[in-house]
Amino acid sequence: MENQERPAWMKDPLVKDIPERKLQFVEQLFAQGHGKSQKEVMTRLMPMMKKAKAENLTFTPQEMNAAIAAIRKHSSREELTQIDKILEKSRGKDNSQKP
Repeated sequence: MENQERPAWMKDPLVKDIPERKLQFVEQLFAQGHGKSQKEVMTRLMPMMKKAKAENLTFTPQEMNAAIAAIRKHSSREELTQIDKILEKSRGKDNSQKP
């Protein structure tokens, strides 16, 4: 991926220490969810997370928080609303899986 093609958030200093492979995965996640309903996003999210796990691609909480912060920093108001909904739904799934 050439530098000019990278979204602004991928060039943000917040994510400078995150490996390129992980940044590309996060970009793919958000690209697939752009303009989709919350239900469509969650339907696509689960297979992608399984794929990441199969490829041994894991994120530290710090990496995930930095990536989300950078994406939010470079998002429109509509995108922020969608991101918040996705994160809220994602956190709900995490909590529902705990005993």
